[in-house]
Amino acid sequence: MTNQNALNPPVPRAHAHSHPHPHAHEEGHGHTHEHTQPKAADACCGCSASSHSAIPLAPDVSDVSTGALLFRIPTMDCAVEESEIRRALEPIAGVKALRFRLGERTMAITTDDGVLPEALAAIRKAGFKPEPLNAPGAQAAPAAPAKIAGMSAGLARLVAALVLAIAAESVSFMGLEGRGFMVFEMALALGAIGLAGLDTYKKGFAALVRGRLNINALMAVAVTGAFIIGQWPEAAMVMALYAIAELIEARAVDRARNAIQSLLALAPEQAEVKQADGSWKTVMASEVPLQAIARIRPGGRVPLDGIVTEGSSAIDQAPVTGESIPVDKTIGDQVFAGTINQTAALEFRVTAVAADTTLARIIHAVEEAQGSRAPTQRFVDRFAAIYTPTVFVLALAVAVLTPFFMDWTWLQAIYKALVLLVIACPCALVISTPVTVVSALASAARRGILIKGGTYLEEARKLKAVALDKTGTITEGKPKLVESSLIGESSGNEAAVFAVAASIAGRSDHPVSKAIAEGLKGPQGEVADFTALPGRGVQAAHAGQVYVLGNHRLIEERGLCTPSLEAELERHEEAGRTVTLLASDKAVLALFAVADTIKESSQAAVAELRSLGVVPVMLTGDNTATARTIGAHAGIEDVRGNLLPEEKLDAVKAMQQRYGAAAMTGDGINDAPALAQADIGFAMGGAGTDTAMEAADVVIMNDDLRRIPETIRLSRRAHSVLWQNITLALGIKAVFFVLAVFGSATMWMAVFADMGASLLVVANGLRLMRAQK
Repeated sequence: MTNQNALNPPVPRAHAHSHPHPHAHEEGHGHTHEHTQPKAADACCGCSASSHSAIPLAPDVSDVSTGALLFRIPTMDCAVEESEIRRALEPIAGVKALRFRLGERTMAITTDDGVLPEALAAIRKAGFKPEPLNAPGAQAAPAAPAKIAGMSAGLARLVAALVLAIAAESVSFMGLEGRGFMVFEMALALGAIGLAGLDTYKKGFAALVRGRLNINALMAVAVTGAFIIGQWPEAAMVMALYAIAELIEARAVDRARNAIQSLLALAPEQAEVKQADGSWKTVMASEVPLQAIARIRPGGRVPLDGIVTEGSSAIDQAPVTGESIPVDKTIGDQVFAGTINQTAALEFRVTAVAADTTLARIIHAVEEAQGSRAPTQRFVDRFAAIYTPTVFVLALAVAVLTPFFMDWTWLQAIYKALVLLVIACPCALVISTPVTVVSALASAARRGILIKGGTYLEEARKLKAVALDKTGTITEGKPKLVESSLIGESSGNEAAVFAVAASIAGRSDHPVSKAIAEGLKGPQGEVADFTALPGRGVQAAHAGQVYVLGNHRLIEERGLCTPSLEAELERHEEAGRTVTLLASDKAVLALFAVADTIKESSQAAVAELRSLGVVPVMLTGDNTATARTIGAHAGIEDVRGNLLPEEKLDAVKAMQQRYGAAAMTGDGINDAPALAQADIGFAMGGAGTDTAMEAADVVIMNDDLRRIPETIRLSRRAHSVLWQNITLALGIKAVFFVLAVFGSATMWMAVFADMGASLLVVANGLRLMRAQK
C-alpha cells in the first residue's frame, strides 16, 4: 500500500503518534542499530552507553555486487560479540559499511582498497576468526557432518575438562599432604582450565585490553584470582562448569534464533522442470529460471512459487499461511514454495526464483524483525549497562575495604570479591528478552502472522480498539450472487430464464456479471450481437430473442418498472446489495442480487476481540446502509461509512483519543493514511498480495481476522514471559549476591547462579514457540 516491494524490510514510516518505533534509526535493511541507546551488547560487556559507530549498514548482506565481502564468524553468537566487532572496527577509517546476520553468524563488510587486511586483523585481535565466504580464496561452508563432528569434539573436550576438575576437587577433598600431591592437584586444575578456558581467556584478555568488562573478562579475572590465592580445584571447576553452561546456552539460543529458518527446509532443494523437448529433468531449485514449467507429484512439496498451468489438486498451505484446511488449486491459481501437494499431480509456471519466493521473503522479514529491539529489551539494556560496572566496583570495594571493617582476612575478602565478579555479568537478564521475542516472532510466523518487529509484538497487548476496513477485510472482497428470483409471468420457466442470464453474463468482464455467471452455474448457450450499454448493463440476442441484463436505471429507461418491482429493489438496496435485472423488450424476467459476503471468520474474530476487551470499529468508503448491514452481521456496533482516506485517518485519531492505543486493519491503498496513524497497522496479506504484504506492521498471511485477537493474546503471553524472565534473572542474582557477601557462597555456586539463570530464562522464553491452541 505505501511501499513497493513485497516483504522487503519495512521502510520507516512517518507515524503521527509517539510510540517507540524500531526503525527510527535504520540506515538500511539490516540488523537494527539505534545510535542513541546502549545495545544489549554494551550492557553485557559492562560498557558505558556510548553512541555506536557511524559506520553505515550495507544495503543487503547478500548483495555482494556492490563490493561487500561476506565472512562467517563462528563464535559470533549474539549482540555481545557483534558490538565487540563493531567497536574493534571503529578506529579504521576505511570501513564504509557493515552488516550482520546473527542467525547465520555472517558479517558483510565494505572497505576502501587495502583496508580489508587491517580490518580483519582488528577482528582477530578482538578474539574472533572471520572465515571468508565470497572473498578471494573463500572456501565453501563446512558440511553438516563436519559441523556436527566439531560440536561433538568440543563437547568431548569440555567433558574431559570437567573430569579433570572433579579429580582436582577429589584430591583436595582427601586432604593429602605433600609437595607431590599439591603439584598433582595443581596440574589437574591447570589441565581443566586449559581444556575449558582457552577461548574464554583469549576473549577476556582482548576485552580487558580495550577496557571492557564482558563475561569473558570477568571469568578470566575471577578464575585467575582464585588460582593465585590457592583455590586451584575451585578455579578449575568454575571454568569447566562455565564453558559447559555456555555451550548448552548457545545451543538453546540457536534453537530460538533458527526456529524460523527451519521453515526454509520445507522448500525442496530440487525441482522437476520441463525441458525444450518435452522431457522432464530434476534440477536444483536454485537454478530454475522464471517462466519455467515445473511439476509436483502427489505428496510432494512445492519447490517454488508459481501459477498452475495443468491439473487440479488440494494444497496444504499451513507452512505459509497457517491455514489448517487444504486449499483447492486449479489452472490459474497460485501455489507457494514449501506447501504440500496432496491429491494429484500439478504443473505450474514459475513466478519467483528460489531466493524470492513468498516463503523466503517471510523468513527474511522475520529475520529483520528479530534484529529490532523491543521496548522491554531497551529497558533491560539501560539497566544492565549500569548494573555490571556497579557490581564490579562493589566487588573491588569488598576486596579492599572489608578486611578493615568486617574483620575478614585478605584471602576471604578477595575470594568473596571474585565470587561477586562471577555474579556481576547480567547475561541472564540481557538474553531473556531477545530469546523471548524471537520465540514469539517464530511462533507467529508459523501461524501465518508476520510481525515486523519486537516493538509491535509488545505494543499489541495495549490495544483497546481495532478499526476494520470492510471490503477484503471483514468481507471476501469480491461480489457473489446471494439471491436470484423470477419476476411475473416467467416464474414457470426458471431453467430457461436462468440459462439466458448465465449465457449473457458469461460474455461480460464486469465483476457483477461474473458473479452472476458463477452463481447460476448453469449451461451457457451462444449469444449474438453482444453490446455493452455503458453505465447500465449489456444487451445480447439469445435464440433469436433480444435481452438486456442491466441495472435499475436501464429498466426504468425502458419503462418496465412496476410498483412491486420497485419495492423488491428497495429491499435489496437497503441490504447493501447490487441488483441486476434480466428483461426482454416486453417485461422483466428475473432479478439477481449480488453482494460482497462476510468471511466465515469475521464474526468469530469480532467476538474474540470483544472478549479481550478490545472495541471493534468498521471504517469503510462504502455507503452507510451497506456498511451497517455488514456490521450487524459481523457483530460490530460502531460502523462509519462513506469515508474518504483522510476521513479514515481522522477516525483513527478520534479512536486513539477516546480509547487509547488503536490498530487499523485494511488491504487497500485508501487505508494507507489510517495504517500509518494507527499504533499498529494490520495488513491482510492474501499470501502473495505484494502491496498488502508490504504495508503496515503486522501481516495476516491468510486474511483470517481471527489472527488479530491471536496476535493480541500472543503479545500478552510474551509480555508475561518477559517479566517472568527479568524477575527470575534478578531474583537469582540477588539471592546469591547476599550469600556471597554475608553467607558462604562459593565460586562454583556463583557460576550456577549466573549460567543457571541464563538457562532458565532461555527455556522459559522457548515456551512461546509452542503452538497456541
